[in-house]
Amino acid sequence: MRFERKHALVLLAVAAWNVVTFGNFAKRLYTAYDAGEDRALGYWVAHSVLIVVNVLIAGVLGSWGWKALRATKES
Repeated sequence: MRFERKHALVLLAVAAWNVVTFGNFAKRLYTAYDAGEDRALGYWVAHSVLIVVNVLIAGVLGSWGWKALRATKES
């Protein structure tokens, strides 16, 4: 499969969306924790793992998008 510029832009947009949405989610989660919200430890761990995994996915997608964008500029 050959990546085109539109594919690269979609990958970069999805990566940015993941960072923005899960960054906001992390901020709200920390605010709830700091306010002393009474939740089980599993709640905090599970949501923290979701944030980390989605930021890693955003990194991978962003890397692929950046490489695809550079490749389309070269050809």
